[in-house]
Amino acid sequence: MKVLLDTNIVLDVFLNRLPWVTNSQAIWQACDDGKITGYLAATTLTNIYYIVRRHMNIVVARDCVNICLEAFEICEINEAVLALAHSLNGNDFEDDVQIAGATFAGLDAIVTRDRANGFAHAQIDVLSPDDLLARIA
Repeated sequence: MKVLLDTNIVLDVFLNRLPWVTNSQAIWQACDDGKITGYLAATTLTNIYYIVRRHMNIVVARDCVNICLEAFEICEINEAVLALAHSLNGNDFEDDVQIAGATFAGLDAIVTRDRANGFAHAQIDVLSPDDLLARIA
Protein backbone atom coordinates (compact mmCIF):
# COMPACT_ATOMS: atom_id res chain seq x y z
CA MET A 1 0.00 0.00 0.00
CA LYS A 2 1.37 3.40 -1.01
CA VAL A 3 0.32 6.25 1.29
CA LEU A 4 0.99 9.95 1.48
CA LEU A 5 1.76 11.02 5.03
CA ASP A 6 0.33 14.40 5.92
CA THR A 7 2.80 16.84 7.42
CA ASN A 8 1.25 16.42 10.87
CA ILE A 9 2.10 12.70 10.98
CA VAL A 10 5.82 13.36 10.48
CA LEU A 11 5.86 16.36 12.82
CA ASP A 12 4.24 14.25 15.55
CA VAL A 13 7.38 12.11 15.55
CA PHE A 14 9.96 14.87 15.21
CA LEU A 15 8.35 17.07 17.87
CA ASN A 16 7.18 14.19 20.10
CA ARG A 17 3.64 15.56 20.08
CA LEU A 18 1.41 13.81 22.57
CA PRO A 19 -0.87 11.92 22.32
CA TRP A 20 -0.37 11.40 18.56
CA VAL A 21 3.30 10.39 18.54
CA THR A 22 2.58 6.72 19.34
CA ASN A 23 0.46 6.11 16.24
CA SER A 24 2.71 8.24 14.07
CA GLN A 25 5.76 6.25 15.18
CA ALA A 26 3.90 3.02 14.43
CA ILE A 27 3.13 4.27 10.91
CA TRP A 28 6.77 5.27 10.40
CA GLN A 29 7.83 1.81 11.62
CA ALA A 30 5.41 0.18 9.15
CA CYS A 31 7.21 2.13 6.41
CA ASP A 32 10.60 0.99 7.70
CA ASP A 33 9.34 -2.61 7.85
CA GLY A 34 8.07 -2.49 4.26
CA LYS A 35 4.41 -3.01 5.21
CA ILE A 36 3.55 0.26 3.46
CA THR A 37 5.44 2.71 1.29
CA GLY A 38 5.39 6.19 2.75
CA TYR A 39 5.37 9.29 0.56
CA LEU A 40 5.66 12.97 1.35
CA ALA A 41 4.74 15.86 -0.90
CA ALA A 42 7.88 17.79 -1.83
CA THR A 43 6.36 20.86 -0.18
CA THR A 44 6.06 18.98 3.10
CA LEU A 45 9.83 19.13 3.49
CA THR A 46 9.85 22.92 3.47
CA ASN A 47 7.07 22.97 6.06
CA ILE A 48 8.88 20.47 8.28
CA TYR A 49 12.08 22.49 8.04
CA TYR A 50 10.29 25.73 8.95
CA ILE A 51 8.31 24.30 11.87
CA VAL A 52 11.15 22.26 13.38
CA ARG A 53 13.52 25.23 13.07
CA ARG A 54 11.03 27.39 15.00
CA HIS A 55 10.56 24.76 17.73
CA MET A 56 14.17 23.59 17.95
CA ASN A 57 17.00 24.93 15.78
CA ILE A 58 18.39 24.97 12.27
CA VAL A 59 20.67 21.97 12.78
CA VAL A 60 17.79 19.77 13.94
CA ALA A 61 15.62 21.08 11.09
CA ARG A 62 18.25 20.11 8.52
CA ASP A 63 18.62 16.67 10.13
CA CYS A 64 14.85 16.15 9.95
CA VAL A 65 14.83 16.94 6.23
CA ASN A 66 17.69 14.47 5.69
CA ILE A 67 15.83 11.79 7.65
CA CYS A 68 12.72 12.34 5.52
CA LEU A 69 14.72 12.10 2.30
CA GLU A 70 16.12 8.76 3.42
CA ALA A 71 12.90 7.33 4.89
CA PHE A 72 10.22 8.30 2.36
CA GLU A 73 9.49 8.61 -1.32
CA ILE A 74 8.80 12.17 -2.48
CA CYS A 75 5.78 13.18 -4.57
CA GLU A 76 6.79 15.61 -7.26
CA ILE A 77 5.16 19.00 -7.11
CA ASN A 78 5.12 20.63 -10.52
CA GLU A 79 2.89 22.96 -12.53
CA ALA A 80 0.33 20.25 -13.31
CA VAL A 81 0.07 19.25 -9.65
CA LEU A 82 -0.31 22.87 -8.58
CA ALA A 83 -2.98 23.49 -11.24
CA LEU A 84 -4.97 20.49 -10.01
CA ALA A 85 -4.54 21.65 -6.42
CA HIS A 86 -5.80 25.11 -7.34
CA SER A 87 -8.87 23.61 -9.02
CA LEU A 88 -9.82 21.66 -5.89
CA ASN A 89 -10.93 24.87 -4.13
CA GLY A 90 -10.43 23.41 -0.66
CA ASN A 91 -10.08 25.38 2.55
CA ASP A 92 -6.32 24.79 2.77
CA PHE A 93 -4.10 25.06 -0.31
CA GLU A 94 -1.31 23.09 1.40
CA ASP A 95 -3.70 20.16 1.81
CA ASP A 96 -4.90 20.55 -1.79
CA VAL A 97 -1.29 20.35 -2.98
CA GLN A 98 -0.83 17.13 -1.01
CA ILE A 99 -4.06 15.68 -2.46
CA ALA A 100 -2.98 16.60 -5.98
CA GLY A 101 0.52 15.20 -5.45
CA ALA A 102 -0.88 11.91 -4.14
CA THR A 103 -3.33 11.74 -7.05
CA PHE A 104 -0.63 12.30 -9.70
CA ALA A 105 1.62 9.73 -8.00
CA GLY A 106 -1.17 7.13 -8.06
CA LEU A 107 -1.11 6.58 -4.31
CA ASP A 108 -3.68 4.46 -2.49
CA ALA A 109 -4.45 6.80 0.39
CA ILE A 110 -3.56 9.87 2.41
CA VAL A 111 -2.98 9.48 6.15
CA THR A 112 -3.85 12.48 8.29
CA ARG A 113 -5.35 13.56 11.58
CA ASP A 114 -7.26 16.25 9.63
CA ARG A 115 -9.68 14.14 7.59
CA ALA A 116 -12.77 16.27 8.11
CA ASN A 117 -11.31 19.64 7.19
CA GLY A 118 -8.52 19.84 4.65
CA PHE A 119 -8.98 16.43 3.04
CA ALA A 120 -12.76 15.93 2.97
CA HIS A 121 -12.92 16.51 -0.80
CA ALA A 122 -10.06 14.17 -1.78
CA GLN A 123 -10.79 11.70 -4.57
CA ILE A 124 -8.58 9.02 -2.99
CA ASP A 125 -8.99 7.31 0.39
CA VAL A 126 -8.22 9.48 3.39
CA LEU A 127 -7.38 7.49 6.50
CA SER A 128 -6.80 8.43 10.09
CA PRO A 129 -3.70 6.94 11.69
CA ASP A 130 -5.96 4.47 13.56
CA ASP A 131 -7.63 3.42 10.29
CA LEU A 132 -4.31 2.80 8.57
CA LEU A 133 -2.87 0.86 11.48
CA ALA A 134 -6.00 -1.31 11.61
CA ARG A 135 -5.72 -2.04 7.87
CA ILE A 136 -2.12 -3.17 8.06
CA ALA A 137 -2.42 -5.09 11.35
